Amino acid sequence: MLVPKKVKFRKSHTMRRNVKRDLVASRGTTVAFGSHGLKAITHARVKSNQIESARKVIARSLGKTGKSWVRIFPDMPFTKKPPEVKLGKGKGEPEGYQVDIWPGRVLFEVDGVSDAIATKALVGAAMKLPLKAKVVTRN
Repeated sequence: MLVPKKVKFRKSHTMRRNVKRDLVASRGTTVAFGSHGLKAITHARVKSNQIESARKVIARSLGKTGKSWVRIFPDMPFTKKPPEVKLGKGKGEPEGYQVDIWPGRVLFEVDGVSDAIATKALVGAAMKLPLKAKVVTRN
């Protein structure tokens, strides 16, 4: 799983959801490395284990001939309180890492395989993620 080497703060703020409803990605919106990419349509917070399971689906589909790129990295810690704990007593302990994904962001890219195989691999990876995504090609 993807984990940052070091973070400045153990716990991060949750961010305001009502402000960010209409935001779209400004960076990472084009297919830069491969010939096909998986582009997010909706907003979500993707955890590191979800990124890893999607990467495994792509790697298995491509075989040894294709190459893949992961264009996102989970660098924001998220916390969780243990079950059956009463309210109060502060924020929970860090549980793992996640990344905020906004619509328009390219998540994965593949190259070196046919269009059908690339599309199948990226659609399979999209099933593992908690957001809606579409397959795009390089212009």
